[in-house]
Amino acid sequence: MAFDGFVVRALVHELSQAIIGGKIAKVYQPFPDDLLLIIRNQGQNYRLLFSANPTYPRFHLSTVEEENPKEAPMFCMLIRKHCEGGTIKSIEQVGMERVIHIDIQTRDELGDEQTRRMIFELMGRHSNLVLLDLKTEMILDSIRHVTPAISQYRVVLPGRPYVTPPVQEKTNPLHATKEEFISKIQWNTGRIDRQMVEQYLGLSPLLAKAILHQAGLANHESLWNSFSQVMDWAKQHHYTPQIVHTAEKSYFSVFPLPHLDGEQINFATVSQCLESYFHGKAQRDAIKQKAHDLLRFVKNERDKNEKKIVKLEAGKLEAENAQIYQLYGELLTAYLHEIQKGQSEVHLINYYDPDQATLTIPLQPNKTPVENAQIYFKQYNKAKKNLQLVDAQIADAQEEINYFDTLQQQIEVGGLSDIQQIREELEEGGYLRSHQKMKRKRKPEQPLPHTYISSTGIPIAVGKNNKQNDYLTIKLAKASHWWLHTKEIPGSHVVIQAEDPDETTIQEAAMLAAYFSKAQLSSKVPVDYTQVRNVKKPRGAKPGFVIYEKQSTIYVTPDEGKIQQMNKRSPR
Repeated sequence: MAFDGFVVRALVHELSQAIIGGKIAKVYQPFPDDLLLIIRNQGQNYRLLFSANPTYPRFHLSTVEEENPKEAPMFCMLIRKHCEGGTIKSIEQVGMERVIHIDIQTRDELGDEQTRRMIFELMGRHSNLVLLDLKTEMILDSIRHVTPAISQYRVVLPGRPYVTPPVQEKTNPLHATKEEFISKIQWNTGRIDRQMVEQYLGLSPLLAKAILHQAGLANHESLWNSFSQVMDWAKQHHYTPQIVHTAEKSYFSVFPLPHLDGEQINFATVSQCLESYFHGKAQRDAIKQKAHDLLRFVKNERDKNEKKIVKLEAGKLEAENAQIYQLYGELLTAYLHEIQKGQSEVHLINYYDPDQATLTIPLQPNKTPVENAQIYFKQYNKAKKNLQLVDAQIADAQEEINYFDTLQQQIEVGGLSDIQQIREELEEGGYLRSHQKMKRKRKPEQPLPHTYISSTGIPIAVGKNNKQNDYLTIKLAKASHWWLHTKEIPGSHVVIQAEDPDETTIQEAAMLAAYFSKAQLSSKVPVDYTQVRNVKKPRGAKPGFVIYEKQSTIYVTPDEGKIQQMNKRSPR
C-alpha cells in the first residue's frame, strides 16, 4: 500500500477531467467514516467516495453500490443542506501533500451565491473530511470531530476556525534540480531510499525503493536519471495504475514497481485500481466495526455457558457421589438393632462389598437410628432429582453454545444487512435490549436470502443468518427443492431451487454451504443434502434450527473463485 502524494496527484488530475463543472445530485453516508457524492456531469453519473476510515483511508470514483442507512447521519444531512445541487468548480491538491480541496458553488436560503470548500485530509488514522465556509474560513462540520482533549494544536469542530495540518519541512520533488538533488543525498551513509523520503514531499518508501532499483548501481548520474524520469511522468500526468501481488502482501502504485517480484495487474484508471485494492478490505473492516459489539456479546454469552457447564459438571459429580447416601440409609436400616440413640457414628459391615469392608457412618446423636436412616434417604432422593435437573441444564447450556457458535459464524461471513438482522434476532430472543421501542414501528422486512447461479444456470439460495435460514427453508423453498447444510458444523441453509438438479449444481451448492460455514477454510468438508420435504423445524426450536432425514453426504473444498463466479451470475 502506498497512498502517497503522487497517487493523490494522479487522482486529482483524473477527477478534474471527470467532475469539474458537474452538479452534486445526491449525497449518501453508507458508513460512519464514508461520504459518497453522486455527481452528474456531461450526461453521466460519477460516484465520488471519500473515506476517513482509520485503517483504509482513501478517495476515488466508485462503481460499488453500498446499502445506505434508512436514516441519514447528521453529517450527511448537513452536506446535503450545503452542497446538494451545487456545482464542482475546482479540485486541487495542496502542494504534494495528501490534502485535497474541492470548491463547490451553491446558493444559500436567500438564493445568493456562496462557495463551500470540502477538504479531505488523507492522514492515516487521523484522516478527516471537513466542510468549510470559504468566506469566513470557519468549519461547518467534519466527518470526525477533533476535540481539545484529542489535540491541543488543531481542534476540528463546527464553528471553529480551520487550521491546516502541520506542514512538513520537505522539498516539492517536482521542483528539484539535479544539483540540489545530488547535494541533498549523503552518499556515504547508505539507505538512499530513506533519505529521498525524508527530503521530498509525497514520496513514499515504496516509490523511493522503485526509483533506487531502477537506478541499478546507484551513482549521482543514474540515481538522478531514475528520479527525474519519475518526476517527468508526474509532470506530464503519465501514469500506469497497477497492483502487484507478492507472496507477502499486495501493493498499488501509479508508477512501475520493478523491485517487486509478483503478479502485476494494470488498470485503465487510478480509481479502478484503488477500488479493486480497497473494496473487499474496506468492506470487511466496516462490517467488523459494525459487528464488533455484537461479536463480543456473542462470544461472552458462549463463554458464560461454557463456564456454566463446568460448574454443572462439578455439581453433577457431587450428585453422582450421593449414591453413598442410599448405602448409608440401607445399612442403618439393616443394623437398627445394633445402633443406640446418642451415638455420633457407627461402624457397620458393608454386605454389598465382596470383601465385607467396614464402613464408618456419621450419625446425628439427637436422632433415633430410624430418623438417621430417613435423613440419608432424603439426601439421596434430593441428589437424584438434582442430577436430573443438572442433566437438563447441561443440555440447555450446550444448546445455547451451539446457537452462539452459529451466530458467530454468521457474523463473520455476513454483510451489513445480515448483521442488522442478527441483532434484531437477538433482541427478539430477549438476549439484547431493543432500541426500537421509542421509534415508530415499521413493517418488518422479509429476510430475503442471497441467490447464486450455478454454472448450469440453476438458482441456489443461501441464508446468511437465522432469519434468512428460517424464511428460506420453511416458507420460500418448495418441498421438491433440495436442501443442503454442513454436517454437524454451524453454517448456512442452502437450497437448490430445482426438483432434479444436475451433479455440477449439487457440487456447487455444497461448496456454498461449506464456504458459508465455520469450515470455510477447511478442505473436504462434509455437506448433507436432502429434499426440503425431509426438513422439519421442531416446535419451540431456536431460530435457524431444524432436523432432517433421508440425507446423503458429499465432501467438498470451498473455492472462493468459483463462488465469486456464481455471485456474478446472480440477479441484481
